[in-house]
Parts: sequence; C-alpha cells; structure tokens
Amino acid sequence: MSSEPFTILCFASYEKGHDFMRQAKRDGCRVFLLTSLSLKEKARWPVESIDEIFYMPDDDHAWNRGDTLKSVAYLARERRIDRIVPLDEFDQEIGAAIRAHLLLAGMDETTMRGFRDKLSMRRIAEKAGVRVPPYIGILNYSALHDFTERVPPPWVLKPRLMAGAIGIKKIESADALWSAVHSLEDQQSYYLLEKYLPGNVCHVDSILWDGEILFRIASAYGRPPMDVSHGGGVFTTSVLPRGGELEQALLKMNGKVLAAMSHATGVSHTEFIVSRDDGEIYFLETAARVGGAHIGDLVEAASGLNLWAEWARVEQSTRESPYKLPPVKAGYAALIVSLAREEKPDLSAYNEPEVVWRMDEPHHAGLIVASTDHDRVAALRDQYVERIGRDFGAVLPPKTKPTS
Repeated sequence: MSSEPFTILCFASYEKGHDFMRQAKRDGCRVFLLTSLSLKEKARWPVESIDEIFYMPDDDHAWNRGDTLKSVAYLARERRIDRIVPLDEFDQEIGAAIRAHLLLAGMDETTMRGFRDKLSMRRIAEKAGVRVPPYIGILNYSALHDFTERVPPPWVLKPRLMAGAIGIKKIESADALWSAVHSLEDQQSYYLLEKYLPGNVCHVDSILWDGEILFRIASAYGRPPMDVSHGGGVFTTSVLPRGGELEQALLKMNGKVLAAMSHATGVSHTEFIVSRDDGEIYFLETAARVGGAHIGDLVEAASGLNLWAEWARVEQSTRESPYKLPPVKAGYAALIVSLAREEKPDLSAYNEPEVVWRMDEPHHAGLIVASTDHDRVAALRDQYVERIGRDFGAVLPPKTKPTS
C-alpha cells in the first residue's frame, strides 16, 4: 500500500468549492486544483488548503476537452491521483471523461450525461415511472409540430446542457416557437421544449454513500427561479415543515429519481414542481453537485451539515472506511437574496437574532434566518422579502450564459 496521502484533483472552471478543499485538507488529503486561467488574478482560492494549483487556458471558462485530458495525464505521470472531483456543473462531463481515461473511481460518462442533459434526465425519470411535464427534444420538425398540436402553450424552451434558469425562454405561441427555433440555427438539437406548468418549485438536497441516501432535506422556493431570473424580484427558498405531506412526497420522489439515475455516492440537488392546475408533483431536473445560489448555506443553517465538506468526506470514504453521517439538527432556515442598487448594501438594520448569515457579494443583498420554529422563520422571511425589495431591489436582464 502506498504511503502517499489520498489525493483529490478538483476541477473548478468557476470559483466555488472552498469548503470542499478545506475539509479534504483537514482530513489529511493532498489537494490539487485545476481551474481556469482567466481566474488566476481574481479568484480568492483557499490557498492554505491547496497543495498545487494548475491553470487551463479557457474560452469564457470553457476548457478544450482534449487538451484537458492530456494535461491531467501529464500531471499523473509524477503525481498519483485518487479522485477527480468536478465542483461546478459545467465541469461534470469533462471530469467524468478524464476519470474514465485514468481508470479512477466515480461516476462514469454515461451516468453523468443523465445529470447534465435535461432531455436525457427526463427520459430516464419517465421510464422509471416518475411524473414529468410533457416534453420533446428539438430534433425532428414533424414530431415537434405534432407536439405543439397535442400540448397547448405556453411552453418553455430550455438548453439541454445549461444550469438553473440560464438560457430558458417562455414561449406563448407556435409562431413564436418556430421563430425561436430557427434563430438557434445549428444549435437547435441542444434544446428541448416542455409544457410550462405554473406552480411551486421545490428542491431536495441529498448526501449519498454506496447506493443509500443518508441525508436529504426538502425546501421550496418562494417564486420559481425562472420567474425571478426573467422578471426580477427577491429570491427565496425555505426548508419545508418536517414530516408534512409535501415533504414526505418530495423525499419519496427524490429517492426514485436518484435510483433511476444510478447515483450511488456523492451529493445531489433535485428540483420538482407542484402543479397549480392538478396538484401533482412533477420532476424538473437534477444535478450531481451541491445546489447553487447559496443553497448549501441554507442547508447548513437548518441542519448543521456543510454539504461541501460532507462531499469531501464522502469522496475519501471506502468500503473499509465507510462514510458516516455526523449528527444532524432538525431546524429550519430561509434564504433571501436580491440584486441591489448599491455595490455594498448595508444590512445592519436586519438585526434579529435569527439572522445567521449575510451575503458578501457586490450588488447583492442577502441573508439567512434560522430557528427551530418553522413559523418564526416563515414570518421573518416574508417580512424581509418586502423590506429588502424596497430597500435594495434592482433588476438585470436574465442570464443567457453562466457567470463567475
């Protein structure tokens, strides 16, 4: 057996995953980071927890797949690598490909594709008996025409390989759809069309080890992220009442989705919508990573678990030394975030003792409130949404591509 420390190579084309690297280093791992050259002068990496940083030339954070594979293979000549862990949504596929090339443990390319491709994940879930909104890939015009005749608008045109609400368009008519499709030119096959379902969007965040979901927590957005992205307003998400009917239904469906997706070890963020029309729960999408938009901070405030740190512990675990979930709090929390007119909004007036986290990003006003009392969290959330919107609110056009 090698005496070298367990070595994790993190991929991060965008700046994130600091707590993952800190935990891995605390546990005695050797931590390497492969990141975008464009971040070299501006990213604030936890350098005290990173043994070596390597930079990939990038085109707006995108890395050339072949060059990245060659670069990692070159590193592996003199540096043993035990795990490759892509920390961002957009690093998942290239990480899986290189993991397979180096014969390392972890999710393979086929499984990872299901977590990246919105069209693929819908088919996988549907075949497993999970309810999904009516959908179709933008592949065959005749089939697309039949879909629009069968499924009335409004629809949602979605990029298959983006994350969150990036690049999503709401379509109100067939004429608008065909205009949008033709404007995509040779990128049409990278999109899908889906029936727009008004309703409440929820998410379940999980930790998995060896095929078992050891931790999961269900939350609900205040307004759907797509509505906030396109129309502005204050973004919120709050932990749902524990043991309630909605929570139990979401946890059950989350388990069914992750089993169908063959997710065995790691973390996940899965979204559902509770339809306003029929009251049913529909699967929207899933990801094999920590949820974005500071959802990890929300989970930590409610449960005491840092998903990034636990993910690092999961990646080091083996059958001989299995992952063990630490004690979990059964608390509640709400995350409230808004774009702000000021570069550094002053949140000092938001001083209730339940405020446990404040956002530190330019032109953003955000905080988390936490308590063992669900009603207290809900009351503060509703109060703060109104105040933050009035005090700081600003609106920008929706994102069409990722931002760092």
